[in-house]
Amino acid sequence: MKVGLISPEFPPDIGGVETYSFELARALVRHGYDVTVFTIPHVEGEVNLPSVRILPQLTLRRRLDRYLLEQTPMDVWHATNAAYAWIGMELKNVVVSVHGNDFLRPYVNVERPDLQRLPGLWRFAARLDGLDKRIGRVLTTRLVTRAMPHVPKLVTNSRYTESMLVDKFPACAGRTYVGLVGVGDDFFYVTPIPRKQDEPARLLTVCRLSEPRKNVGRVLQALARLKDKHRFSYSVVGEGELRPGLEALAQQLGIGDRVTFTGRVSNSAMKCWLASSDLFVLASSILPTSHEGFGIAYLEANACGVPVLAARLAGAAEAVSEGVSGMFVEQPTVDALSEALDHFLAGDIWFDSNACRQHAKGFIWDRVVDRLAPLYNEVSRISPAP
Repeated sequence: MKVGLISPEFPPDIGGVETYSFELARALVRHGYDVTVFTIPHVEGEVNLPSVRILPQLTLRRRLDRYLLEQTPMDVWHATNAAYAWIGMELKNVVVSVHGNDFLRPYVNVERPDLQRLPGLWRFAARLDGLDKRIGRVLTTRLVTRAMPHVPKLVTNSRYTESMLVDKFPACAGRTYVGLVGVGDDFFYVTPIPRKQDEPARLLTVCRLSEPRKNVGRVLQALARLKDKHRFSYSVVGEGELRPGLEALAQQLGIGDRVTFTGRVSNSAMKCWLASSDLFVLASSILPTSHEGFGIAYLEANACGVPVLAARLAGAAEAVSEGVSGMFVEQPTVDALSEALDHFLAGDIWFDSNACRQHAKGFIWDRVVDRLAPLYNEVSRISPAP
C-alpha cells in the first residue's frame, strides 16, 4: 500500500510533531508500507531515512500544495498536522493525525494570501509580512474549521486530545480514533550514566523555550527555594525567544551557577543529557489555545531509565504511570513544584530505572501502526473525490 505522509513538521527540525512524523514513517516501512514523505525544504538538507522517499516540496500554501498532491496518486494520504485537514474536502482516502495545538490554534498558515504577489505591492514585502501572517492565521483557522468535518478518519495522540477535538468540532464525533504515540527504539539502548556519590542530583528539562505553558520559569523559582537545602544541577535543553529571560531569572534567583541552558542540541546529544539525568522535569499548564496533547518527551526519558515530574493535566496524565515512571503535581504552581522536588531531592521518593523502561515499552510505534492499519484499509477502498 502506498502511503503519502504530509508532514510540514519533519526532521531535521526538532519537536514533538517532528518526532511523531519521523517515527511513524519508520514504523510504516517496517510493516511493509510504501512511504513517501512530503515536507518542506530544510536548509540543513533532508534526513536520510532508509526505504522512505522524502520529497521536500511542500510550500505551506494550499493552492500550490493542492497541485503537488494531485500529481502523486496514493492509496492513503496521511497528514500529520491539522492545517492540512483541507485535503479531506478534496479527497476521501485521507487520515489526519491531530495533536492539540494544531487544531486549537493552527500555526501552519496554509491560507496566507501572499499580499506581496499583488501588482505593485512587492516593493513593500517586508512591511506586509506581519500583516500577511495575521491574515493567514485567521484564514487558516477558518479553513481548519470547515475542513475537519470532511476528514474520514481523525487520529488523536491521547484520549484527552480526542475529547478536546470533539468538543471543538462536534461533527467529528464517530470518526476519531485514539492512536497514541510511541517512543523510538534507539532510546531503549541508551546506557545511563550513574551519578557519583559526591555529585549533586541532576535535573533536566527538554522543550522549546517559546511556550510559556512549559513553566520553566516556575521550575527555576521552585529550585531557588531549595538552593540552601539540597545540592542539584538543572539543565535546560532547547531554544526559543524565552531563553534570555529565563537565563536572567536564574541569575536573579541566585542559582545561575547551578543552571545550564544548552540551546538546541542534536538527537545524540539529547540522549547523552538524558543518560546523565536523575529526573526529567516538565510540568506544563493548560491554556485555551495550547496544551500538552500527550508528551513524547516523557516516554523518551522513561526509555532511558529516567523518571519524570509532570503536571496531572491534559495528555501528560496518560503518559506517566504515577509511582512507576514518575510523579505528578496537581497544578504546576511554584509551591507544588518546590514540594515535589524537595521530596525527590531528599530521597523520600525513589524510582526503579527498569520499571521506567518497562513503562515506556508499552508505547512503541509498531502498536501505533497496528491501530492505523484498519483505518488505512478502510479509506484506501474509498474512491477519490471527483
